[in-house]
Amino acid sequence: MDILVDYSNVEIRQQEQTILRDVNLQIGTGEVVYLLGKVGSGKSSLLKTLYAELPIKNGEGHVLGYNLRKIRRRDIPILRRKIGIVFQDFQLLADRSVYENLSFVLKATGWKDKRVMKSHIEQVLAQVGMETKAYRMPHQLSGGEQQRVVIARALLNSPQIILADEPTGNLDPTTGRELMELLYSVRGAGTTLLIATHNHTWTELYPGTKLLFEKEHVVKVEA
Repeated sequence: MDILVDYSNVEIRQQEQTILRDVNLQIGTGEVVYLLGKVGSGKSSLLKTLYAELPIKNGEGHVLGYNLRKIRRRDIPILRRKIGIVFQDFQLLADRSVYENLSFVLKATGWKDKRVMKSHIEQVLAQVGMETKAYRMPHQLSGGEQQRVVIARALLNSPQIILADEPTGNLDPTTGRELMELLYSVRGAGTTLLIATHNHTWTELYPGTKLLFEKEHVVKVEA
């Protein structure tokens, strides 16, 4: 199993305030890892360091072969193409259709052949059960449907890692379970999942490694 995330004695700060200290992590291909803890415990901050949104202050952090302490600005977009991100609040472009939202991402990441792009978008929408909604606007979709589109967007560039920050937080329990089922199925292709959640039910239904965030530390919860 390849190690995709390797953190050693990492310290994470925001505006000079230490959020997490002494973070030690090794996460491999196809693993499912849950980030558990109260609001403000550092779960989102850790996720942001993985795609170089938030810098690492001390320690050593490597993601997909990139040294996060030394990564060059021009390499950050390349790293991010290998990581899919699923947000709680969707962050879809409200003035563009589902298809246009996905096309926008492909164009931004270097795709040029419109015929290949169309085929790929159709394939990814089918994967998340949204193939008939390609030309709907976001406001015409339910919360669950919007989150399916967000997952489709995260899958566009066949990411090695998907980061999901409270992906079911705004959904009812039934819809949330459908979305977790969908996310969990993605790991069959070897994709690694990191899921920040308050819902401990998911950790029982869809087993994985559990990391507890408390008192500025990350502790692995033994099964």
